[in-house]
Amino acid sequence: MPYKQFEEYNIQVTDDVKRSFESIIENLGEDKDREGIVKTPERAAKAMQFLTSGYYMDASAILKGAMFKEDYDDMVIVKDIELYSLCEHHMLPFFGKAHIAYIPNGHIVGLSKLPRIVDVFARRLQVQERLTHDILECINETLKPKGVAVVIEASHMCMMMRGVQKQNSTTTTSGFRGQFEKQETRNEFLKLISSDLS
Repeated sequence: MPYKQFEEYNIQVTDDVKRSFESIIENLGEDKDREGIVKTPERAAKAMQFLTSGYYMDASAILKGAMFKEDYDDMVIVKDIELYSLCEHHMLPFFGKAHIAYIPNGHIVGLSKLPRIVDVFARRLQVQERLTHDILECINETLKPKGVAVVIEASHMCMMMRGVQKQNSTTTTSGFRGQFEKQETRNEFLKLISSDLS
């Protein structure tokens, strides 16, 4: 499925997940028929479909749909891409920013496609390490650039709301392929994503 605004909900899935949420709400000790709660199971079922809509999207096809021949062979960076995902361990959100760079090898890609593939992989049950790897490998295998780099900085509600309850902690993951495996190129990328050029 190509990337699009998620507005369609599978009726059968919505009904099944809605019943599951009704059961969860009751088992937690809440009255599922209370005025403020009565529509919550359906809203939650639709929210979960949206938050996991990446399972039905093809990130590689999104990139292939906007690849253009171009001789440009310097670094292209899209930084501070907002991301929101669900931790697969507790199904609690983690959120932050992704920074992506690639060095073209005869083709460039429409800049909006990089944030879109972040969404495709983020809208699945994830761990940050796999999310970083999925984005990196999709760009590397589809665009076949001279190099690609991905850095993700995120805060995890499973650490902030429960468990160790450390509200100010962030997690950084990174991946590098091709020319970005060279220290000089990697350092240039890391310097650029940490600087304010305005």
